[in-house]
Amino acid sequence: MATPELTQDQKTWVVQATNVLGSTCLGTDSSTGGKLSVDEIKVSFLEEGAATARARHERARALVLPREHGAWGLLLVPMVTGAGVAFRESSHFVPALLLLVATLALFWLRTPVENLLGTSALRAQSADERRVIASVIAVLAAVAALALGTLLWAGQNRYLWLIGAAAGVAFVGQALLKKLGRSTRMLSEIVGTIGLTASGPATYYVITGKFGTMAWVVWIANLIFAGDQIHYVQLRIHTARVEGVAEKLKRGWAFAAGQLAMTAALTIACLSGLIPAIASVAFSPLLFRGWFYFIQKPAPLAVRKLGWNELSHAVAFSVLFIAAFAIAK
Repeated sequence: MATPELTQDQKTWVVQATNVLGSTCLGTDSSTGGKLSVDEIKVSFLEEGAATARARHERARALVLPREHGAWGLLLVPMVTGAGVAFRESSHFVPALLLLVATLALFWLRTPVENLLGTSALRAQSADERRVIASVIAVLAAVAALALGTLLWAGQNRYLWLIGAAAGVAFVGQALLKKLGRSTRMLSEIVGTIGLTASGPATYYVITGKFGTMAWVVWIANLIFAGDQIHYVQLRIHTARVEGVAEKLKRGWAFAAGQLAMTAALTIACLSGLIPAIASVAFSPLLFRGWFYFIQKPAPLAVRKLGWNELSHAVAFSVLFIAAFAIAK
């Protein structure tokens, strides 16, 4: 009779058991040379098992949960902004809820698909892991299909096809730019942001049923905001040790030019009536922190704190942008 092949978990247990027994089978502790009791051997096994279970759990989470935490904000803030502006005109919240479910499912789907196909740094290594990932993919795909099917039933919300196609092109462009190396990393992130911020006009559209000037305003406003954030974070990371206004301007001239371009774009949008003049206040915290960077004293870079600060700016932008349109109504 052929011996059945061990699973990956069984192989891991055998290795750990061998390691423990290697130091305990003679009744001694290899680290101290003292005698080990049966209870101590049991505790050793339990500790090894608990550590393995924790590692396996963390790995399973990493295989199915998106790792780009900042991308969640780039996806959800435009949705909230689009909904806030749209609710001035309509109170159809069910389409927005369906779109939220579909968007989250599709965004979440990318990580397990990449790990199953082996196109990312982390990939499935055993049949059990592949089975778990495949199950998650099946559930997420079913949820997304059901939500999107309801939204698009009988020819409804047909512009979602165009918005989705534009987002898809942006994500493909991002993937191609990533393959060119580190020199195009920031550009690839900005191109990918075009796809993420498409959630804003899509939300506005499914609530109001209109895809016109205001939908484009929501999309472009969120894209400008997100692009500035990406540029700022990259600047801070690459100039953490730079001191002095002159040296910072030398290294960050492109960011400074972007700040000026954003100011000019906002001025034109306000003067032309595309957005209420008060809506420019939503960009004020962003502009202030951008210019303040060039004169602030150097300090150690805390990446986690930087991330939370940018999240607070995103929330402030969304609240102020919605409030501006509510006041101008």
